[in-house]
Amino acid sequence: MYLREFIEIAVLHFLAVASPGPDFAVTARYSLAYGRRIGRWVALGIGAGILIHVAYSLLGVTLIVHRYQWVYATLLLLGALYLGWIGWQAIQAQPRQQVPAAAAAAGDLSRRKAFRIGFITNGLNVKATLFFMALFTAVISPQTPTWIKTGYGLYMAVATGLWFMLLATALTIGPVYERIWRFGHWLDRLMGAILLLLSAKLIYDWWHVIQVLVNG
Repeated sequence: MYLREFIEIAVLHFLAVASPGPDFAVTARYSLAYGRRIGRWVALGIGAGILIHVAYSLLGVTLIVHRYQWVYATLLLLGALYLGWIGWQAIQAQPRQQVPAAAAAAGDLSRRKAFRIGFITNGLNVKATLFFMALFTAVISPQTPTWIKTGYGLYMAVATGLWFMLLATALTIGPVYERIWRFGHWLDRLMGAILLLLSAKLIYDWWHVIQVLVNG
């Protein structure tokens, strides 16, 4: 029973994490701007951020989010503002000269800050909130023991971190990284534009929820 449930979760999780979204854009942006090491720390932060969703799902908070629209609206607004802030920073990227040494590039951003950026990005990712809401209410059986649900959550946190570490590594392979470095500011701006569009989409969704709340 639990093996089949785990396989369903693993497949759904892979499809969710592989689809482009805020986590993808932020990992790509920081990997290209600061190098592989910083990109991996961002990826680790994203993986750790999954634990937030697992924790509130196990505590039953997903039911509260589902029932009380103002809680959902608050999450939408916070996520929109955070993504908008990162996107605005990225879209102002300036042209670069020569490819810097990895240590020099990473020196512009600490590992702690990179981890925190990834952690907050995933923690405020409404896409992840909706995914875990559906997962813990429609896929995982209420009869599944808490320790097994916790195991599912730990798996998803590790798998997410590894996936985005792989992305950070692929984007910073020597020849690839050197070729795209000189055009990195355009990629930064592209990622920034994507993040701003995602932010705008969340604000639109937030406004729609507010309208529903106001009109009863």
